[in-house]
Amino acid sequence: MEPMDIVGKSKEDASLPKATMTKIIKEMLPPDVRVARDAQDLLIECCVEFINLISSESNEVCNKEEKRTIAPEHVLKALEVLGFGEYIEEVYAAYEQHKIETMDSLKGGKWSNGAEMTEEEAVAEQQRMFAEARARMNGGAVAPKQPDPDPSLES
Repeated sequence: MEPMDIVGKSKEDASLPKATMTKIIKEMLPPDVRVARDAQDLLIECCVEFINLISSESNEVCNKEEKRTIAPEHVLKALEVLGFGEYIEEVYAAYEQHKIETMDSLKGGKWSNGAEMTEEEAVAEQQRMFAEARARMNGGAVAPKQPDPDPSLES
């Protein structure tokens, strides 16, 4: 990312992508409202400062509990401590929605074909793939994939 694409004094400054933030700002306003570039930059800098403030307070909450990893409950407590308690319910709802969306994307990730495999089917597929890889490495022909037996025909 080019330094011009980020609001901040240098690459090392903590910042947010200007294009993304501009899009968010515009989505929050009525279509007939325009925002001056200086105002956009100021809003973005405010967002950066807000994130720094919440992160710092979350770290304090985490340290008081003698934990080493900031958890969502630390962030929610930080919001309360900093006087943003009225937003906790909305933030928690957004967090829950994020968890649902993340779980959905993990279930339908790039390795998933939408169909669930039994453990036996997965092992058989893994063995077939290993055999193909060995054959390619040894310069041999790859055995064609055998059709799956119809479980209803087994007795």
